[in-house]
Amino acid sequence: MRAVISALLLLPAVALADSAFDGNWKTRMDSLKVSGNPDAFEVAGGMYTCSTCAPEIKVQADGLDHPVSGHPYYDTVAVTVLSPTSIRIVDKQTGREVYNITYVVSADGGTLNARLTDQTAPQMVTEAFTARRVAPGAAGAHATSGSWLPDRVSEANDALLIITYRMTPLYFGMSWNGESYQAKFDGQEYPVEGDPAHTMVSVRRIDDHTVEETDHRDGKVTDEIRMSAAQDGRTMEITDNNLQRGQTTTVILDKQ
Repeated sequence: MRAVISALLLLPAVALADSAFDGNWKTRMDSLKVSGNPDAFEVAGGMYTCSTCAPEIKVQADGLDHPVSGHPYYDTVAVTVLSPTSIRIVDKQTGREVYNITYVVSADGGTLNARLTDQTAPQMVTEAFTARRVAPGAAGAHATSGSWLPDRVSEANDALLIITYRMTPLYFGMSWNGESYQAKFDGQEYPVEGDPAHTMVSVRRIDDHTVEETDHRDGKVTDEIRMSAAQDGRTMEITDNNLQRGQTTTVILDKQ
């Protein structure tokens, strides 16, 4: 990091002018738009199956930790049926809780209410969101079963919402909740420091207000992200195409 700062000090003064990306940004909770494949899971016959997880997860829904493989942020999953309309899922990595999510289905069965804590980063992320039903679960399955598409974030803390960007003629940088990268505009892959999944990123400058980021994990492309800052520098639109899930998420950020 010190070498990067030293290099920037040697740039001509005109090159050090703030870009449209520079600064802290906060996500508008009501701007979330999700399209593409829904998230599908089922609790039936004492088993929990997440068919859209990559790779698929199938464990007993008995509240105990069950090992799973191929998931970069967790290695066990515990599913507890809390009531006829609610379940809790706890994911752990080497015995430490990283995700805790509770799902409660609405009385009409059309809305899934979720509360999440995420401890994969230094500051705990808390979030509440809803998802709309796209397809029903199998006959006799738990009420939360089926296919769901996220549609609204109702609560979230700043650990989730605040992100910092920085762009120079040579680099694009990101910092969020203990994770960060400094990537050159050269097509090479650079590590996301602090990310327990060891994600690598490459960036491409389209113009002064548009940057494309490609995320790689274990040699595979996981996400294609387009960041577009408005001409007045006050807002930014981010579109994340998650290739593993076949799902596209768009949000609006406001400059702080």
